[in-house]
Amino acid sequence: MEPTLTKKNYFMVYGAAILFSLIVGFSFLGVKTAVGITTPLMLLTYRFNFAALGAIAFLVFGKVKLELANKPKRFLYLNVAFYLGFMVFQSIGLMYATSIISGIVFAIVPILAKLIAWWRLGESGTWKQTFFVFVSVTAVILMFLFSTSGIDRIHPLGLLLLFLSSLSMAISNVFMRWVRSQYKPLSISIAIAIIGCVLFNLATIVVGLKNGDLGNYFEPMQSLPFIVSTAFLGIPSTLFTALLMAYMLIYLPTVKAVVFGNLSTAISILVGVIVLREPFTGYQMICTALIIVGVVGTSITGARGNGAKH
Repeated sequence: MEPTLTKKNYFMVYGAAILFSLIVGFSFLGVKTAVGITTPLMLLTYRFNFAALGAIAFLVFGKVKLELANKPKRFLYLNVAFYLGFMVFQSIGLMYATSIISGIVFAIVPILAKLIAWWRLGESGTWKQTFFVFVSVTAVILMFLFSTSGIDRIHPLGLLLLFLSSLSMAISNVFMRWVRSQYKPLSISIAIAIIGCVLFNLATIVVGLKNGDLGNYFEPMQSLPFIVSTAFLGIPSTLFTALLMAYMLIYLPTVKAVVFGNLSTAISILVGVIVLREPFTGYQMICTALIIVGVVGTSITGARGNGAKH
């Protein structure tokens, strides 16, 4: 039977959505701290090392059972693959493009997710919902555009990789909703953490052997800021956010859950103002308000045809 959003779990679901946005909004502090200490691959490796440690803690101390036996795993693995692909494409893409371009391209994830969910899950939505999605997306794009004096020399490869990153995230979220009746949110989150840990460590070993610097594997751990930032990126910002998103997608149509990723952009701006004492300009204030309007509007408008087309 299709789970429905009731008065009983309404506040839990939207509480999870707000918590998701808060964690992702704060995660840019962790990335800002760690990105100058080591390579993007090593950052991803340690991020998923901590995520895997959190997952193992759930399994050992939380007495959690994954319950993977006798269940179709193809879509679960595809979900994990696209989630990891999002991070890989984004990390490599940032080598060829600025974070401003990355923010603009990432803003279109709700639109991509809406189109894919309409195609694969039959989630057509309403014109009001579509309008509010575009309000949110446009506000994020304008915020990033206004934050720079101009965007010069956009590298085609960087743009392509960042688009593939956003597309991977959108597809991953659709697959999360697809498998919601077969796998618990915690099982999906743990699978992402452990498989990601294994794959990124294998990649680090291969690259280290090729470059002859595998002995530097533990070098970043000499930095306390790196340890703290990657621990935050790994456990709350990877393990918990995947758990929260999977939980949200049990009850919410894909676009309603995914649009909260745009809210995290507004939160990251506010975090920068409060924590880093960055200036809060008029355009940021207007765009932040529009993002919130777009997210709230998307959340309160109805959707037609939320059944999955299996």
